[in-house]
Amino acid sequence: MKQGDDFPIAIIGAGFAGIGAAIQLIKAGIHSFTIFERADEIGGTWRDNTYPGAACDVQSHVYSLSFEQNHDWNRRYATSWEIQEYLLSVVDKHKLREHMRLNTEILEARFDEETGTWTLTTDGGDTFTARVVIAGAGGLVDPSYPNIKGMETFAGDMFHTARWNHDVDLRDKRVAVLGTGASAVQVVPSIAPTVAKMSVFQRTAAWVVPKFDKVYSGRWKRLMRHVPFLLRVSRFLKYWVSELLGPLVFLDSKILSAVGTRLSMWNLRRQVANPELRKKLTPSFQFGCKRVLVSDDYWAAFERENVELVTESIEAIRPEGIETVDGELHVFDAIVLATGFLLGLAAAPFRVIGRHGRTLDDAWERGAVAYKGMAVAGFPNWFIMMGPNTGPGHTSVLVYTEAQISHAIQAIKKI
Repeated sequence: MKQGDDFPIAIIGAGFAGIGAAIQLIKAGIHSFTIFERADEIGGTWRDNTYPGAACDVQSHVYSLSFEQNHDWNRRYATSWEIQEYLLSVVDKHKLREHMRLNTEILEARFDEETGTWTLTTDGGDTFTARVVIAGAGGLVDPSYPNIKGMETFAGDMFHTARWNHDVDLRDKRVAVLGTGASAVQVVPSIAPTVAKMSVFQRTAAWVVPKFDKVYSGRWKRLMRHVPFLLRVSRFLKYWVSELLGPLVFLDSKILSAVGTRLSMWNLRRQVANPELRKKLTPSFQFGCKRVLVSDDYWAAFERENVELVTESIEAIRPEGIETVDGELHVFDAIVLATGFLLGLAAAPFRVIGRHGRTLDDAWERGAVAYKGMAVAGFPNWFIMMGPNTGPGHTSVLVYTEAQISHAIQAIKKI
């Protein structure tokens, strides 16, 4: 195994995948890597999502690196700022900043068949050569904006949850929330008590299961710190509970789906008393067909007098607010776009040219396919973190990420 500057490794992205890969490379005795991050700080998803209520919907003891477990989580489900603090502390602990190039976006990667290396070109026009590339660009980084007529005409404030404008004070304002996905179920109950009026525009209802969140006491955290074995047991149990419940989500079984449906309906009944409102909030598709959401208070927010659910389709956005297809004009001071992300898991994150001048998008023209979800024929020594068909819907994505990091490092050792 070559080590040193003659075996450069490029890691693209400084989120969980990139940071985890860097740590494992160091543990393997490999220090000749550079982390390229387009933003001015590390963290990815957890750097960008700072909206009110932003948190992980996977329990914190599982949503952390197995080789960097944290005994000091404040809640069963960590908030975005706490996860970001965790990542910052891990970066500092392993002195990863000396390997980083922040504010550096990779625009193109081209494989040279004569030298067996990749040439990376940045947005500043610089080029870097790497024998191996670990691509950890991530899926929850680029906001997805709806294509609604008249968006540019709105006279009030409009912003995406992943680009929350903290300079805008929503207190006592009339606010519209577009979307009912994973971000909406967190932001809606968080701002509902302080806004004058909130209208949530729902295209498709979602199944929501109870979160059963809790604050960890100081005594609990001290116990985790002084008896690390208990932290490992907690992580182990939480992981296997999610695995046991996983078939409710990923198997096409009406019997298993019925269990999830009953749990979600119980969650709905305990939060919403109005039968007509419950009917509007009840999905028409099988449990598990779309992402199952986790919340103890999202549905309860619709019981507030200042919160309404709008199920009419949007016709256009006007300077005053939102016009629905029934002709009604809903007047707002601000519009919050909780419309998700451009996942990009089935497309190259930028122009990637492999052997014989073939691009990754060309290779995936008929559908994105990768060995173990991370390696594609014709693109040597290019390892994709969380590539096609690898994202779980029932447990921590980091379980999969760590397995892929391990696979990549085993391959690197053999090169």
